[in-house]
Amino acid sequence: MAARRFIRFLFSLFFVACTTLSGQVLQPVKWTQNVKKNSDGTHNLIFKAEIEKDWHLYSTRHKRGGIGIPTAFDFQKSTDYQLVGTIKEEGNLHDEFSAAFQEQQVYFSDKAIFTQNIKVNQPTKLEVEVMFQVCDDQRCLPPDYKTFQFDLKPAESSAKNAAELKSNEIKENSSLKNEIESDNQEITDAEEDSAENENGLTQNFNEISSEKIVTDKEVKEVEITNSNANRSIWEIFVFGFLGGFAALLMPCIFPMIPLTVSMFTKQSKSRSSGISKALIYGISIIVIYVLLGMLITMAFGPSALNALATNPWVNIAFFILFIVFAVSFFGAFEITLPSKWINKSDKAADQGGLIGIFFMALTLALVSFSCTGPIIGTLLVDSVSSGEKLGPAVGMFGFSLALALPFTLFALFPSWLNSLPKSGGWLNTVKVSLGFIELAFALKFLSNADLVLQMHWLEREVFLAAWIGIFLIMGLYILNIFQMKNDGNSNGIGWGRMLFGIFTFIFVAYMIPGLFGAPLKKLSGLIPPKHYSESPLGLGGGGTSAVVDLPEHAEFGPHQIPTFHDVEDAFAYAEKVNKPVMLDFTGDACANCRLVEDNVWSDPRVKEKLTKDVVLASLYVDRFIELPEEDKVYSEEKGRKLRTIGDKWSAYQIKYFKSNSQPLYILIDKEMNRYTEPMGAELNVEDYLEWIENGVENYKKQNP
Repeated sequence: MAARRFIRFLFSLFFVACTTLSGQVLQPVKWTQNVKKNSDGTHNLIFKAEIEKDWHLYSTRHKRGGIGIPTAFDFQKSTDYQLVGTIKEEGNLHDEFSAAFQEQQVYFSDKAIFTQNIKVNQPTKLEVEVMFQVCDDQRCLPPDYKTFQFDLKPAESSAKNAAELKSNEIKENSSLKNEIESDNQEITDAEEDSAENENGLTQNFNEISSEKIVTDKEVKEVEITNSNANRSIWEIFVFGFLGGFAALLMPCIFPMIPLTVSMFTKQSKSRSSGISKALIYGISIIVIYVLLGMLITMAFGPSALNALATNPWVNIAFFILFIVFAVSFFGAFEITLPSKWINKSDKAADQGGLIGIFFMALTLALVSFSCTGPIIGTLLVDSVSSGEKLGPAVGMFGFSLALALPFTLFALFPSWLNSLPKSGGWLNTVKVSLGFIELAFALKFLSNADLVLQMHWLEREVFLAAWIGIFLIMGLYILNIFQMKNDGNSNGIGWGRMLFGIFTFIFVAYMIPGLFGAPLKKLSGLIPPKHYSESPLGLGGGGTSAVVDLPEHAEFGPHQIPTFHDVEDAFAYAEKVNKPVMLDFTGDACANCRLVEDNVWSDPRVKEKLTKDVVLASLYVDRFIELPEEDKVYSEEKGRKLRTIGDKWSAYQIKYFKSNSQPLYILIDKEMNRYTEPMGAELNVEDYLEWIENGVENYKKQNP
């Protein structure tokens, strides 16, 4: 037994050494496909991803704009078929908040199964392309594509064929059950074998050649693993509840609270009857708004919601919508629904009874739309952006619950009505203040579109200057320095208004240093990233730019280090100044790339080396900027035509360095002579500095 272990140990060392020396293109995900014919004549297209240990594949519900790119399916357009619903996903799903990245991460480990129901009208050869990204705890691979082809035929409608189809499904389920048990035994055997191996290498398993239908048992196991999803749903509910509370303070609703409660208590024969009516009224409000959320949920699935939220043109549409909401709150006009809707609802409310109370609630919803419409629109946009299938319904439930509670509580405790503040100009102050907030969030959506399109119209400094201006004016308004036309005359302000004004000015003061390079970590995710700016050091930052001339075709990168984004430009400049080129294979969604830049490149010694001793070329492998048509050539490394800038540099990395993980750093020259070994995410400043110094020294020895 000892000899056997020793031989295995030597073999393992040999295997590791060979793979390290030869380089390795990582492919931690293996895709398979299958078609399941359903008894109703439709087909299920099944895409299964087998994910290697310690790697994860991002869900279709994962948000764009942060760390990781969500999985997306592109179906070839044709009239030969119709998609029924949206992509459904199953597997070992994780929905967790990452403290390191300060964002929600939604991803699969081990395996993921994506299913799309489809109705075939006539025989067709369907092509489906999936875009995906995988990461582990140390690196992210560049986004990749996988193309699937299906040969589909319409299902025959006879009862005989339907019965045969049902029989085949039963056989298929039975076959899969045996296959799963067999696979589990293989995994158990492999784990026992691995335990005997002292170097702890994981054994490779044979991939199942063809994918089968998912059993009910497997689906139940998947649902159990998805227990963390409640966190994001809870956040949507809280945001909706706060939105409902804000709506209560609108001029269209607040005065209605005592009037409606008094009507129920005075017109009822007993106190219990008045309370019952108020309860029904509150429940009706909840039902009305939840139905609105359900309509949005039924219209869009999670994949479609995420696609809408991350599409730049949709974000621009949201920007325009929020501008309209803001101007409406400022009093320029009111957003109202057709008067005939209100009249019909009011007429139905006169019927009395349960139906009458329901239509009273509907009338309140319709009449108050001029105040609540912008808030509802904001909540629906936020819930759509979450990618959660039930997000709109949950958001509307939170909103309607906050809206309905006062009517019920004041009916239970009528004496509380005496403690309510009187209606007046302060209600319009709340409305106008919300208008400023709507305006600020409008810029956030425009920033999302600007980042995706890489237009650089709304860079960090411009964005911060706009927010500072908006909240500064908001603070002055809250402190009654100036008034809007619908405000009541007021010679002073109360303590509450004073506190809100102070908090607004504190927020403005916090943002100002961001113009001069401060990180503003509290606003991470709301404002553009630090590198997406005119200068990473902010307005008047000086620093490196004061002593370094920016070469032609170069830009200031992290910490204002001059960097090129094209290797040919970098090689040309490096030859001119006789310096080595440091290739930096990176990505906008690469977490470890940011860690190296923030924790290592920020060191003054490393920064000086990167600025003065090498020519830095940062090549982004996940940039979705389209290549010119003449550059869209077939790549053997990618197995398809190149499409984007990211494709180009990803293929370049694979071709010359046999690697597709980021970050990857190496010092070379135009002839591809290497002066260092490639290095990944090294967070030790001393080791990183030594690596650069050795590379520069080697270059100088060969190029005096």
